[in-house]
Amino acid sequence: MEKIFVLGGAGYVGSMLVPKLLTEGYKVKVFDLFLFGEDVFKEHIHNPNLEFIKGDLRNLKFLEKALTGCDIVIHLACISNDPSFELNPQLGKSINLDSFEPFVRLCVKHKIKRFIYASSSSVYGVKDEKNVSEDVLLEPLTDYSKFKAECEKILLKYKNDRFVCTILRPATVCGYSPRQRLDVIVNILTSHAVFNGKIKILGGAQLRPNIHISDMVEAYMTVLKAENHLVNGEIFNAGYNNYTVEEISKIVQKTVSKKRNVLIEYTPTNDNRSYHISSEKIKKVLNFKPKFTINDAVEDLLDAFEKNKLNDPMNNSLYYNILTMKKLNLV
Repeated sequence: MEKIFVLGGAGYVGSMLVPKLLTEGYKVKVFDLFLFGEDVFKEHIHNPNLEFIKGDLRNLKFLEKALTGCDIVIHLACISNDPSFELNPQLGKSINLDSFEPFVRLCVKHKIKRFIYASSSSVYGVKDEKNVSEDVLLEPLTDYSKFKAECEKILLKYKNDRFVCTILRPATVCGYSPRQRLDVIVNILTSHAVFNGKIKILGGAQLRPNIHISDMVEAYMTVLKAENHLVNGEIFNAGYNNYTVEEISKIVQKTVSKKRNVLIEYTPTNDNRSYHISSEKIKKVLNFKPKFTINDAVEDLLDAFEKNKLNDPMNNSLYYNILTMKKLNLV
């Protein structure tokens, strides 16, 4: 039974990925600061194949001790998204970039067989191409995305037949998770539609690629199970449809309107950044096809709200990265 080390495993995606790994028969070791709470795995707390380690990835001695005995690494840890990163750029750099190569070296030293890195589709910057594929020139616009791109280069320097490295560039993830985020576009629009009865659109024509969180989990599982020669040194976009902000808003409006009336309010904006990616490569090479839609993500969130799975969704800092960082004095 292989043991997987999930760095940042208690986050938005990790809290869905880890239970999936367990059901697939892996042993899992989660290394995380647990800034957003320690109860995301409460339903799995007694699983003998799950181990938690609370720690800071910048503490290399502690990190190395935790890594011992593992076979595979899935690296999800970072200060997520541009607004959170910009609250404390020095902290973001120390976690998102400075700690990365020392950790990769530890993985090589401890004979980790596979390393899967969560990059971001934001590394492309704004492109005019209709389909932004993995071989398009990277033009990241912010330090967050620049450091993601730099970590990709660092990782690929170390890949060989015994250290299989793969990079995923996810679209914006959406839907319900035990470690919920309500500060990403589909989730933001849904929560405002439900609790305010109104969606505010800045512009509307900008494209935003999204992927349902269950499909994102499946993308990691697909890479994990793939034969080495198909994924070693490879980069895969992971997204579904590239909808405009207005199109996403209307999907949310239509779904939520089954429960209550929802208005859409338009506001002009000078921020016309538009992101779109092609996920044909992961489909062609690994036969990965997303199964869930934005509508599914909205329905999942509605169910979570109705069943009170989230505590005070519009005000609880745990669901908003920026608010949590401020509350913990990380700015």
